[in-house]
Amino acid sequence: MQGKKVGLVSLGCPKNLVDSEGLLARLVEHGYELTADPAEADIIIVNTCGFIDAAKEESIDTILEMAAYKEKGRCRKLIVTGCLSQRYPQEIAAEIPEVDAVIGTGSLERLPALLDEIESGKQVVAVGAPGGFRGGARILATRPGTAYLKIAEGCNHRCSYCVIPELRGPLKSRPEEELVAEASSLARQGVKELILVAQDTTSYGLDLYHELRLPSLLRKLAAIPEIRWLRLLYMYPERITSELLATIAEEPKVCRYFDIPLQHASDRILKAMGRASRQSSVRRLVEEIRRVFPEAALRTTFIVGFPGETEAEYEELLAFVEEQEFDWVGVFSYSPQEGTPAADLPGQVADEIKEERRERLLKVQRRISLKRNRAWLGKRLEVLIERVGEGTGSGRCFRQAPEVDGITRIRGQGLKVGEFARVEIKHAGIYDLGGRVVDEPAH
Repeated sequence: MQGKKVGLVSLGCPKNLVDSEGLLARLVEHGYELTADPAEADIIIVNTCGFIDAAKEESIDTILEMAAYKEKGRCRKLIVTGCLSQRYPQEIAAEIPEVDAVIGTGSLERLPALLDEIESGKQVVAVGAPGGFRGGARILATRPGTAYLKIAEGCNHRCSYCVIPELRGPLKSRPEEELVAEASSLARQGVKELILVAQDTTSYGLDLYHELRLPSLLRKLAAIPEIRWLRLLYMYPERITSELLATIAEEPKVCRYFDIPLQHASDRILKAMGRASRQSSVRRLVEEIRRVFPEAALRTTFIVGFPGETEAEYEELLAFVEEQEFDWVGVFSYSPQEGTPAADLPGQVADEIKEERRERLLKVQRRISLKRNRAWLGKRLEVLIERVGEGTGSGRCFRQAPEVDGITRIRGQGLKVGEFARVEIKHAGIYDLGGRVVDEPAH
């Protein structure tokens, strides 16, 4: 294909970012040159998110923004991939004629071949069964020292509000040996923090091995010498077993960071959501985690304004958050998704009520997050350095996952991006920590 300079915009979650990194590697293998400037690109790819309305709007806005480069820049071909493509392929092709190809999540591997096909000027729609990249070379787009490891694709849960199974298919775990090989390769590239992601990391292995195999995988990954941190995201509460907690306790490389999407506290709402957990079981789980890991960071997400949510049920959620004192909480206003059972439920909550409930909950959580951060004043933490200035820097401690949590700002000399520093915490805000480097080396 003439004009082989490619720019890629990746939207959405870390799992989508892993797909984007795989796409970049495939393109380079086929002789394409990469650019971060869309004005310099002959081909622009937008890897979209289609999870909730706000994500869909961002994806469409980005597609239209990139389409403008076909008029004013050197861009000749515009490709749309990812979850929005999987869900609305014909609509994208018909309503945005500047798009030359629409490629679904299960057809990403075909991209280089499809680029040759669209050279003829024909618009291509390549959308089949859902999926995603399941391994292979990647060109990392994360900050030095950190990489995501996608351990599975898809999801077997059927939450009533969620379209992910439609966009990504059922659970498909990757073999342990394949993941260990990829992790070892990433370690050789300087990666020190591996962040394990899937739609539900704790279900890893159920389809492939007919048992929960996350503990086994963690032990094998922890044996890679260069890896210093293993971080788990998207842990479903009902899959957090005693064996998994014991493994985390035995493996110091596994960050004491529990990202557990709970979504609500009212049993009636949880049942309507299609969630398996109930408030009593969640209470027992949180109590057990804090008993075994007193300093653990707990992150969760909640949905407010789910159809039929009463003021009393919302107040129950608010009281639960006040009582449990999670370190970090993400709050989403319910967004009805066409084709999901929840979209047809009676009692849809008005947008202004959803937003008011969201803001009230976030206000409560900001106070709690500040309290939890202040508990670390005077303590020393290892920080993975991500930015360096003159006598300053910033990075993340074990309590902070990239993009979703705060950062740790540092004063000190000799900081190196992608390396660890030992930091004494001197300042604590709602989101960020601050401190100075201490002489004690980080091993």
